Amino acid sequence: MKCAVVYFSRTGHSRKLAKAVASALKTGAENIENDPMFSGIDLLFIAGGIYGGASDPVMLRFADRLDPALVKKAVLVTSSAGGSRGQDQLRAILERNGIEVLKDEYKCRGNFLLISLRHPSQKEIDGAAAFAVRVTAGK
Repeated sequence: MKCAVVYFSRTGHSRKLAKAVASALKTGAENIENDPMFSGIDLLFIAGGIYGGASDPVMLRFADRLDPALVKKAVLVTSSAGGSRGQDQLRAILERNGIEVLKDEYKCRGNFLLISLRHPSQKEIDGAAAFAVRVTAGK
């Protein structure tokens, strides 16, 4: 299975999560702001945060440009101040464009200003890596 990892991060949290996932999968993590190109990707891990209750517009535009002929499936890795909010907007765009999104989504806490300082923790970062290994082992 050919996997790739991309991320968008305003604070560095999603970058940390993406790099942990990439390391576990023995691949690299690319910032979507660098407009990465894909070909023949079976599973694309997309790491990003929730900002002000929503997915970042940069991430949504990236998802809208993904070609289902080049990326078959996606899996989401998300951080948010509360740790429970998912990337519903991102999921909807991917699915609308014909890219299957796995039901499982890794969610952990990030921080915002003084809320949830020290998150994502090393345990949460390690959890993202373990999640990626589980997802790829099951596919």
